[in-house]
Amino acid sequence: MFDWEFATDPYPAYAWLREHAPVHRTKLPSGVDAWLVTRYADARQALADQRLSKNPAHHAEPAHAKGKTGIPGERKAELMTHLLNIDPPDHTRLRRLVSKAFTPRRIAEFTPRVQELTDQLIDQIIERQHGAEKGEADLIHEFAFPLPIYAICEMLGVPREDQDDFRDWAGMMIRHGGGPRGGVARAVKQMRTYLGELIHRKRDAPGDDLISDLIRASDHGDHLTEAEATAMAFILLFAGFETTVNLIGNGVHSLFMNPEQRERLQRSLAAGESGLLATGVEELLRYDGPVELATWRFATEPFVLGGQDIAAGDPVLVVLAAADRDPERFADPDTLDLSRTDNQHLGYGHGIHYCLGAPLARLEGQTALATLLTRLPDLELAVPTGELRWRGGLIMRGLRTLPVRFTPQNT
Repeated sequence: MFDWEFATDPYPAYAWLREHAPVHRTKLPSGVDAWLVTRYADARQALADQRLSKNPAHHAEPAHAKGKTGIPGERKAELMTHLLNIDPPDHTRLRRLVSKAFTPRRIAEFTPRVQELTDQLIDQIIERQHGAEKGEADLIHEFAFPLPIYAICEMLGVPREDQDDFRDWAGMMIRHGGGPRGGVARAVKQMRTYLGELIHRKRDAPGDDLISDLIRASDHGDHLTEAEATAMAFILLFAGFETTVNLIGNGVHSLFMNPEQRERLQRSLAAGESGLLATGVEELLRYDGPVELATWRFATEPFVLGGQDIAAGDPVLVVLAAADRDPERFADPDTLDLSRTDNQHLGYGHGIHYCLGAPLARLEGQTALATLLTRLPDLELAVPTGELRWRGGLIMRGLRTLPVRFTPQNT
């Protein structure tokens, strides 16, 4: 498991695990032993089980292993106090405060800007073709990657002159093992330094942005400390870009592999309908979503999950990609059906750690796919499927590149 061939198509292995070893203990590439949970019912239980802590302090392994269970560099950069690493009551307090800055009103107000950013990136792709009869692009690096970076930077209140720095840091983080040694930790540290300085500036001159809202957030005397605000801004940025990169990239790839579903969606969009786009993005999240495994959990006491005895301190990883193709929960789970309505997938998690940024991700995913399919209607894969490579890493699932061809004149 977890080599490049497995990453290309992990679903047959997950199907075997669901049937024969639904809660399975394995040694991960990092050397950490962990339980993999693959059935939908067990996964849903685990995601909401209060005996599974998000705090790495509950990990039973020696201290040196703890750095292997989170975002590289976050511990040294003092960025641990965010929603992915804490439990109630601190989680309850922080999520309540942060949710004040992540309202449906703010997402709705941001919709035109997401559309504008999407069109600008497609314009740039077309302009780079210099009148060629057939255009080519890498849809990951030229579109799926910059769109959520610029979007979340603008929501956070990062000045436009600094956004390319964030693009560089994010690029280092998303490459994982593919960049220079220690590059991820350096990028995390640079991002943490910048965010701390930006928070200081916004305390003196707040604006209409998420960071300013985080600074202002208070409830019955509670407020975010400076360290909490910095860690929260970091995780909103980190969680707010890589998931959307993969949602767009995996989604377009799935549509390439299922041309009849892609044609259905294009006909629906051409007719001015939005229903199939909405259910379609949810189905793409279920079918080949951006998050393969939920982030780390650690047992705080012994308990039984899926017939297995979990010991206190054991790491537990919920395999969302396996659970969302469980035939006990989804009819024809290996079939992409954009009109699927009974679709309570776990792509954004479940329980108190349900993704806070899900509305923004849905907005970006729907806008990106609708605009691509409308403005570049003959978009097609430019290389044989077998030449595509998926990025390494434990939590996320996404393509390294997605070479495409299109006819610029069709825009």
